[in-house]
Amino acid sequence: TADKMKFDNLTVEARDQVLFMGLNRPAKRNAFDLDLYHSLSLAYGELERNRDLRCGVLFAHGDHFTGGIDLPQWAPRFAEGKFIDPIEGGMDPLALDETKTVSKPIVMAVQGWCLTIGLELLLATDIRVAADNTRFAQIEPKRGIYAIGGATIRLPQEIGWGNAMRYLLTSDEISASQALKMGLVQDVVPVGAQLSRATDIAMTIAAQAPLAVQATLRSSRIARSHGAPAAIARLAPDMVPLLASDDAKEGIQSFIERRDAKFS
Repeated sequence: TADKMKFDNLTVEARDQVLFMGLNRPAKRNAFDLDLYHSLSLAYGELERNRDLRCGVLFAHGDHFTGGIDLPQWAPRFAEGKFIDPIEGGMDPLALDETKTVSKPIVMAVQGWCLTIGLELLLATDIRVAADNTRFAQIEPKRGIYAIGGATIRLPQEIGWGNAMRYLLTSDEISASQALKMGLVQDVVPVGAQLSRATDIAMTIAAQAPLAVQATLRSSRIARSHGAPAAIARLAPDMVPLLASDDAKEGIQSFIERRDAKFS
């Protein structure tokens, strides 16, 4: 369970049906070594399996979300044409493997540097809040490599082809205000307020019917990955199990009684 998850490099705390996952290598600007990636994968696994958890919040301790990957650790893997091996009990934080992608929504809060894998983790989450000092960049071409954690696929989807190429090909920074204007983040707040805002959003999601939230997320993801016809084909069939659930009965009853629903 979340309470038993203890890592040196990641804090994991369950609160009110939300799992808070905090990168915790502030002295290293939360640089992603292989070990931190493993810890995060296991925390995502807990979010997926724990029926009491309805939403995740990904954030970072310290002044920066992450300075990026610890390249000397990852380079030998890249040289073999590998990214990361599947982790027993873990899920894929970059959501590149559909069979290992968390089915619950994740809200992300960022501040300071959010480089390379940080931006790719952001692109794999669902709602994003940035402190006004956040600086995003995909700087792999500066290092003679390219982004293989999803940025080449998702950044054009999120902000459009020209905007994505503008930053992917130059390694230039994206400011928080530019990110907001392009839809890369949904909210920009003063430094220090980003986790609180992300928490508010996550708690609101957790108060909705969890099966309905997951069905909504799944439908949107099918449309993005497999096209509108694939998503349309699932719309009516995927409603059937929802209507058979206690939550749907509670939703209808709360509507009749004009009160807030309490979903189980």
